[in-house]
Amino acid sequence: MPQAPMPELTSSVKLKYVKLGYQYLVNHFLSFLLIPIMAIGAVELLRMGPEEILNVWNSLEFDLVQVLCTSFFVIFISTVYFMSKPRTIYLVDYSCYKPPVTCRVPFATFMEHSRLILKDKPKSVEFQMRILERSGLGEETCLPPAIHYIPPTPTMDAARSEAQLVIFTAMDDLFKKTGLKPKDVDILIVNCSLFSPTPSLSAMVINKYKLRSNIKSVNLSGMGCSAGLISVDLARDLLQVHPNSNAIIVSTEIITPNYYQGNERAMLLPNCLFRMGAAAILMSNRRSDRWRAKYKLSHLVRTHRGADDKSFYCVYEQEDKEGHVGINLSKDLMAIAGEALKANITTIGPLVLPASEQLLFLLSLIGRKIFNPKLKPYIPDFKLAFEHFCIHAGGRAVIDELQKNLQLSGEHVEASRMTLHRFGNTSSSSLWYELSYIESKGRMRRGDRVWQIAFGSGFKCNSAVWKCNRTIKTPKDGPWSDCIDRYPVFIPEVVKL
Repeated sequence: MPQAPMPELTSSVKLKYVKLGYQYLVNHFLSFLLIPIMAIGAVELLRMGPEEILNVWNSLEFDLVQVLCTSFFVIFISTVYFMSKPRTIYLVDYSCYKPPVTCRVPFATFMEHSRLILKDKPKSVEFQMRILERSGLGEETCLPPAIHYIPPTPTMDAARSEAQLVIFTAMDDLFKKTGLKPKDVDILIVNCSLFSPTPSLSAMVINKYKLRSNIKSVNLSGMGCSAGLISVDLARDLLQVHPNSNAIIVSTEIITPNYYQGNERAMLLPNCLFRMGAAAILMSNRRSDRWRAKYKLSHLVRTHRGADDKSFYCVYEQEDKEGHVGINLSKDLMAIAGEALKANITTIGPLVLPASEQLLFLLSLIGRKIFNPKLKPYIPDFKLAFEHFCIHAGGRAVIDELQKNLQLSGEHVEASRMTLHRFGNTSSSSLWYELSYIESKGRMRRGDRVWQIAFGSGFKCNSAVWKCNRTIKTPKDGPWSDCIDRYPVFIPEVVKL
């Protein structure tokens, strides 16, 4: 009888399971190595009789001085280790500002205002319409009251009013959620990139809530959309040197004084993307907060490309020819962001990736350096390191590029896309709206790992890794409370206006 042909390897073996087996083998290599050694040792002990074991024990000579010295050494090393070990930093809870319905700016309203404000510049109006059509924003994003006037009234009083509205609302909600009293706040950090009044925003918060006179307060400005994670890094460092303390971070961007009214296209782009928002975050190093905290900070990596001129000037505040101040976004922005992300991933990869992915990446790097530089580089599978991704909702192009480069699924970037659609680009606070979306969907489980990625002027790429401390129940309040059931929504490539 003729023999049946041998089945092809690709059809008889599912390569997916081969890869899973390889990953399991590499990640548990030490276990596979130690288990046989321990088993052999156990078998040898069982083969020996009680008298033989007793004889071996008696043959060992113990000197009292040696025992005491060894014990002291072990205790000393243990004490040094536990005293030098970094304090665990917890994210107790956070709150995101939810703008009122009266501040909403539907597409039709935005375009009508643009036509009235730029009535002598039809090409600029048409440009803004094309950007808005492809922006990924929805009909419910909000702008502060001063921008609703025709023409806008970007006065100092209006800017302060916006700051008070978004910051105080978020902080009131945070105090209510956590039960923290204003007098118990040890550290305060406020970040706002483009609005830096005197007295500072942090002083404004201290005055409003009558915080203690010995509070450690910091006000960060000019740090761009990645300032939220810079604030987290600063809070972590301060909490390492101040035991039994807590820190409140306020991340926001005040839109009122930064609405561009000129004609330069590169400076009109932020008008179409940036919207009002704020977040207040409570961090702590107290052991008593361990049981109620939502997350634990695992890693934070900051990458700064400011030494390169193109990176430095790609997001640049300047005046146009008519004297109007605005933010100029370079055409090279996405390429520069990609380089910053690459540098950041190179640093954070070894901290979070399983051994299997690190080994494959190393072999790929060696192959390209030694054998063939044209070999396609191996992109590590970050989905093995994280369950959730919070990519800065800076714009549709940013999310698309990161989804492509990191080989993420639509579900992995869902929080970022839906945050951009519902709230727009809220700058440094956008990451917290995304985290709130994941929680509102009931997807956050104990042990889940979250990767927050933010980009900012300078140019900076910052990453934070959080580990979920407890399974989080679906919140009944928050920025998504009245609309989470409608999401996710389909977002077309182009919305015709």
